[in-house]
Amino acid sequence: MKHDRRGSWYLLTGAVLGIALGLFYSWIISPVKYIDAPPYALRADFKDEYRLLVASAFLYSNDLLRARDRLVQLKDEDPVEALKRQAQQALQEGRPEAEGQVLESLAEALSQEISPTLSSTGGTPISAVPTLAEPGEQAQAQQQADARIQATQDNRTALPGASFALQNLQLVCNQDQNVPLIQVEVNDAAGQPVPGVEVVVSWEGGEDHFYTGLQPQLGLGYGDFGMTPGVVYSIQVSEGEQPVNDITPAECVAGDDSRYWGSWFLIFVEP
Repeated sequence: MKHDRRGSWYLLTGAVLGIALGLFYSWIISPVKYIDAPPYALRADFKDEYRLLVASAFLYSNDLLRARDRLVQLKDEDPVEALKRQAQQALQEGRPEAEGQVLESLAEALSQEISPTLSSTGGTPISAVPTLAEPGEQAQAQQQADARIQATQDNRTALPGASFALQNLQLVCNQDQNVPLIQVEVNDAAGQPVPGVEVVVSWEGGEDHFYTGLQPQLGLGYGDFGMTPGVVYSIQVSEGEQPVNDITPAECVAGDDSRYWGSWFLIFVEP
């Protein structure tokens, strides 16, 4: 009669291999994909962006109840303390002063039940956006942009409920930008920047969203999106608004005749 002298080691080896294969499959081959995750399930840095967006939107709307309801979704133990801690961290990291101001403003309002005024901070003037002269092809691209503005405004007559209208579409030439951008500035009827506005970017086979106000150093009404050369995009600000079509990276020409990709800067205003 033969006895199995392998003992329990082969069982342990099999268990280790099984766990390793299971982890490889679940982490590499078929990882879990989170869709429409609630705010409290976000990564720490995304939670910081969420708080900043809520604070920026509150600065414009003064709707403290809505701001409080939005922060509750993060399930912070102390929302006011979380805002103050993030503001202090932004200061220590040398981030723009306006970022800490909007966070502190919301924290103070939550603790004292007051609403700040919009004049406590402001956006970067549109004139601060760097541009170059528009010779040749750049001038032609700008003429096409002007035509799209006019077409969009003409089509708006059938959409009286639209929240924002395209006011300006300009080619921006900046050699320091590594990626061609769709840059959006949203202002209210008084010319004040509007944070928290959702901008929908769509193209053949895809769609993405971004929000104004997440880069307060560039303006509370500012937001941007990186374009891919050769792709044609449509931009829509607020539900029901007429989209701006045929947005694609255009070439700019430097002084030495070298070429680089330009960006499109769109200004939307409340009628």
